[in-house]
Formats: sequence, C-alpha cells, structure tokens
Amino acid sequence: PVVRWWPCQTRSHRMMVALWLGALLVSSALPTMALHMRPAALARQPSRPSAVHVLRLRGGGGTINEHLLTVPGGGLRVESVAVQPFEGQKPGTSGLRRKTAVFMQPHYLESFVQCLFEAVGAAELRGATLVVSGDGRYHNAEAIQTIVKMAAAHGVARVWVGKDGLLSTPAASAVIREREGGQALGGIILTASHNPGGRENDFGIKFNVRNGGPALEALTSEVYSRTQTIERYSIADVPRIDLSEQARYSFCAEDGGAPLFEVEVIDPTEDWLALMRQLFDFPRLKALLAREDMSFCFDAMHGVAGVYAAKLFVEELGVAPTALRNCEPRDDFGGGHPDPNLTYASQLVETMGLLSDGAINERTSSPPELGAAADGDGDRNMILGKRFFVTPSDSVAIIAAHAHALPWLAKLGGLRALARSMPTSAALDRVAQALGLPLYETPTGWKFFGNLMDSELLGGTKLDPLICGEESFGTGSSHVREKDGLWAVLCWLSILAEHNAETPIGHFVGVEQIVKQHWDRFGRNYYCRYDYEGVDSSSAAKMMERLVQMAASFKGEPSQPSAEFTIETMDEFTYTDPVDGSVSGNQGLRVLMSDGSRIIVRLSGTGSVGATVRLYIERYQPAASRTGQPHLLLLSTADALRSLVALALELTQVREFTGREEPTVIT
Repeated sequence: PVVRWWPCQTRSHRMMVALWLGALLVSSALPTMALHMRPAALARQPSRPSAVHVLRLRGGGGTINEHLLTVPGGGLRVESVAVQPFEGQKPGTSGLRRKTAVFMQPHYLESFVQCLFEAVGAAELRGATLVVSGDGRYHNAEAIQTIVKMAAAHGVARVWVGKDGLLSTPAASAVIREREGGQALGGIILTASHNPGGRENDFGIKFNVRNGGPALEALTSEVYSRTQTIERYSIADVPRIDLSEQARYSFCAEDGGAPLFEVEVIDPTEDWLALMRQLFDFPRLKALLAREDMSFCFDAMHGVAGVYAAKLFVEELGVAPTALRNCEPRDDFGGGHPDPNLTYASQLVETMGLLSDGAINERTSSPPELGAAADGDGDRNMILGKRFFVTPSDSVAIIAAHAHALPWLAKLGGLRALARSMPTSAALDRVAQALGLPLYETPTGWKFFGNLMDSELLGGTKLDPLICGEESFGTGSSHVREKDGLWAVLCWLSILAEHNAETPIGHFVGVEQIVKQHWDRFGRNYYCRYDYEGVDSSSAAKMMERLVQMAASFKGEPSQPSAEFTIETMDEFTYTDPVDGSVSGNQGLRVLMSDGSRIIVRLSGTGSVGATVRLYIERYQPAASRTGQPHLLLLSTADALRSLVALALELTQVREFTGREEPTVIT
C-alpha cells in the first residue's frame, strides 16, 4: 500500500504523523516504512522547496521512496527569461534533430520547449500528466531536468520520467497509452533515433500526443511558427531530481493541501513489458528458445533497447545473458552508429555469417538461428537468419502473412488492415491482396499510421488491429503508436515457434526457409536503398527540382529509357489522409515501370546536418507457380537489380548532383 498525507500544518506535525503511521504499519504486519531527513543535496534556499521528508515504502514490488518537499510562499517560483528566436527550429519527420552542441547553447532547448507548450495550449497543460524521457544519449539527463522545470512553470501537475532518464520510444508510447489507464497528455521524447550520439554528434526532441503517437503536422507547424517569434520562456525553480532511483517527488505548500507538482521516476520497462505479455505467448516462446537446436543473438548497439532486452529475453524468456551484446546503454552508443543495418551492425552481421553486402561470410562457423538488432531508441530492428538477411519490406510482409501465429490478433478477431510507407516495397501489398485486406500507402513518418489506427475514434472505418512497416527497419502494429523493434523480434520468435511446433530436434525450420516459402507463394520484391548522407542541401534540392520538372512534363504516355524498362508513370507523391482529409505533398518522386518495377527518390527528414538523398530501387519477380522458373527467385539482389540501378543513376543524375561516386550506405 502507498500511504500519502498532505494536510499536516507544520514540520513537527508531519514528523509525528509519519512516526505514528510507521508504528501502525509495523504492528499491522504490513510492508515496513522508515522516515528520514534528506540533507544538503536539497538544502533550504529562499523561495525554493525545502524540508524534505522521505517515506521509504517496502513491499512486494521493491522499494519506492516518496520525497515530500515543502514549497515556501505557497507556490513554486517561476522565472520569465527573455530570449531571441533561433533560426531553423523546424521539426522534421521525427521531431527536431541537430548537433548536440546546438542543443547545448544557452536557451536553445528552452525556446523550443516553450513554443511546444504554447502550441499544445495552457488549458491542456494545466493539471496534466506528462512523460519526459529519452534514449540516454549525451545531454539526455540535463535536458530532462530543464524540461521538468519548464513543465512545472506551465502548470503541468505531474511528470513521469524513466529511471536513469531512459525510455525507449515504443515504451514511451506504451506509458502514455497504458499507465493508469492512459492518464498522460503526451510525452516529450529526447532522441535522434538511429543517428550517432555523443557531444560531437546528434541530439533530438519530439512530442508524442495523447494516443502515444508522434504529433501531426498541424501541431509541429504551429511549434515552428512560434519559434520564429518567441520572446520569453518560463521556467520554475525546481531542484534537481535524482533519476537513479525509482521515487516520487511531491512539492507541497507549507500550509498543506494536495501537491503543487509531482515528479515520479518509474521503471522504464514495466508498462511495455506488461503489454508484451498480453500480446504474445511467453511460455511458447520460452519453450522455443530452450530447444537445443535453437540459438539466438541480440545486439542493442549500446542503445536503450538493452535495458528491455535484459528483462525480456533473460528474465522472462530464459535466454542466457551471453546471447545479448552491447546491451549497456552509453551516451555515445559506444562510439558506434546505432542504426541496425548490414553496414553499422557489423558485429552482429559477422556473427550471423554474413558480409556487409548480405553475402555469405564463409569464415563464420555455427551462426545462430536468429539474430536481431535495435537502434538507439529501440524503435527500429534488423532481422537476420543463419547466413541470411531479411529485408525490412519482406519482414513486415511475412509478419502479416503469419497473423494466425500472433495470439493477440486472434483475440481481437484478426487483422483489419495493412499499411506501408510509399518507399517500402510492395511485398506487403501482395499479402493484403491474398488476405482480402485494405492496404494503405502513406508518406514516410510513423505519424501517418497513427490516424489509420485511430480511424474509428475519428469517425472513420475501424482499421484496428493493423500491422504496418517502413523500409527503414521500422515495423509495428496498433499495440502502440510507434514502431517497435523488440515487438518485431517477438513476432519472428512467434513465427519460428509456429513453424517448429512439431518439428523434431535437428530438423529446425529456420528463417531462410520461412522467407523462401513466402517467396514461393507471393513472389519476391528485389529491393535496395542507396543513401547519400550529408550532401550539400542546395545541390540535393536542385536535383529534386529537376526531377519534379521532369515529372510535371511527363505526358502520361509510356516512355522507354532502355530496352528493358518502360516508364509508365512519373509523379510526385501526394497523400490525402483517408481519415481526416489532410493533404501532405512533396513526399518523394516516383518512377513506375510497366512491369511493376519502381525507382523512388526522396530527401530524408531525419538527419541533423546537410541533406540525405535516398534512392530506392525495386523489381518484382512473380512466384514460380506463374513463371515456371524458381531460380529467378534466388538471384542475388545486386544481380537482380543491376540494370535498374544503372537506369536510376542515369535518370536521377545523383552522382553529378552530390559529387559522390558511391553511396554512403547500401541497404
């Protein structure tokens, strides 16, 4: 039980009541409670909270400290600070991302948060609960302290912070949606996702709304508009919160009454893990992982997912701790680039018997049956089989095709819809067609999936449960409103459990077999992505301008730029949201061929410096039952796409505009 008392008028009165309560609880054989004074760390200062009392409650769930802080004068002191606008505080696809040094400038973070709070509105903030946490990158802890002070100044009643300042992005969504029945107004998530961390690298901030998903463009546009005219920000004189222990800090007036402001440091894994137990059959997955012919490896890339992996795989599913690597969160991600792909997750790729281009590494002996990695904030994932790479586009398609193996979907009556971002391959479309489900093609950005998931609440057709994915290693469903890397790993474990429910030891059906069975049924979408990172922004813009002009002049009649391909359509992708009717233009250029092949070009909105040009190349090979040529499903991606890549490079002139002969990364 948690005992809380507020009306005590004096310090001595509070001490007497606390001692009486302690004696009562001890004599009643309830969990014991000790009271002590906390010394100099929060010493008395004029107009600052003081007279700290700590109730230490010990029970079945562990020890939770409650810090009661008296606020002199009846309220927290709030300071109004004059400030000049900062240029370029425009949120991108997933919030505002800049170099860490930019965020560490005096008033930079405060200015953006002030504009965010103003855009959300004083009426919404007053008395609200707000989630504030991040992925643990450099400057995370300091930024949390600043935001907590500003939340108090703007009338927020309570802030939930993950222990050590950590919450993965999907877990933050789960906390917003699930904790206390969905009490939170939203959450401020401090992350630059898969971008490198550290003092010399990237930092980021984004706001997730009440449904747990990223803020839509209407709100982020309002935030940006306010950043151009900001004159002052408000910040309260709240002492530094100790994030290293689970505890509740309650700031109370001297004359008693309910708390003026609270900060609760929570277990970062509790709400997300409880949700996963509802979605998956943990005993079945534990039995799969206990098979002597099943082996597993997970790489957290020193991101926040390591905290969850230890709880999930070791404590819940019985995996040996040695199966986890790089699971200690570090503020610079161990000096690595926490992007789970064949290039940056090189340790895992080698362990799984692969090279950085996806080819087999003959020097690796006895790779595990399943390998997986997550990015810095835990929302992206890479799935690998023994000497086999699963493309993200294939991964989401195979998960959808195995909906029958995912227990929670059966409880909810099965899938209702599928969705993918426009650049993601059409592999998911073919599953949707086979299952008789609607398929939605959205712009890049998880926020666009959120409206589909909440369609019924917004007066539209019920589309929940929904599975969705992006080619950029993002996979998820309507269980939260963010992509969820570890959820995808649990899906693949469920798929393996389904295929091996009756297989004897020594005859394990692995990832490669499952993927090839999928190709035999649906055909294969050969797919790759060329990333040109950190290129000159003006050059990238000129390249896109040229392509848009080409699309505008396309007459609608087929054009044959090579003997092998005929361009059927060339356009700039514009999305009209089927739920709220909002329109999102300039979402990338599409070149569609008569045989279903595609070339997509877009500028990424997730970088911190310069521009990232992404070039997507896709070619469909029908199932062998249609062609009678099963060998065409087993070509290397490089061989299958060679001629289409050459056409894409010629058509876009990306090498000429970027000055790069080779892309930074090929996925």
